[in-house]
Amino acid sequence: MGIRDAGIEEVIARDSLRRLVTAYSRAADRRDFALLRSLYHDDAFDRHGGMFEGGADGYVEFVKKAISAYEMTVHYVVNMSFEIDGDEAEGEVHKVNYHRTHKPDPYEIITGSRSLDRYARRNGEWRFLSRSITLDWARKRPVDPSAYDDFAARSPHGKAGPDDLSYLLLSRFGRHPG
Repeated sequence: MGIRDAGIEEVIARDSLRRLVTAYSRAADRRDFALLRSLYHDDAFDRHGGMFEGGADGYVEFVKKAISAYEMTVHYVVNMSFEIDGDEAEGEVHKVNYHRTHKPDPYEIITGSRSLDRYARRNGEWRFLSRSITLDWARKRPVDPSAYDDFAARSPHGKAGPDDLSYLLLSRFGRHPG
């Protein structure tokens, strides 16, 4: 199977889907739960490994509780494949996920996972219709505090919530009311 040239409508749809899956990472990492909820249709269903299965509202509540166990999370989207059919689409999204627990004895969990998604465009907006997570690999290790003092890490440290530097410097990325 080769790859055919995409028409302009498909290019637009792919860009919208890319923005949707990266907005998910921002919502989770910045603890912007109003943004997270807005990415799902009201009739969406999420299967988050063996940890959660249910609708969008329940999923947001699950994320609020689960993510509170971490001082910091970072979800990197590294590959995205989409198949689009009109106002419906499917996607396989490869991710590398970083989770750092709270002090006094923090550790890091780093995983490689894939989101197997179904999307629908309604009223001109693409949103998740279903999302299932599959874990490909995982690592767990103690945090090395000296790494944060290294010359390369002297940048301001990212923060999980609304005190993150992005809200100060990027006015168009404002906190979503909720």
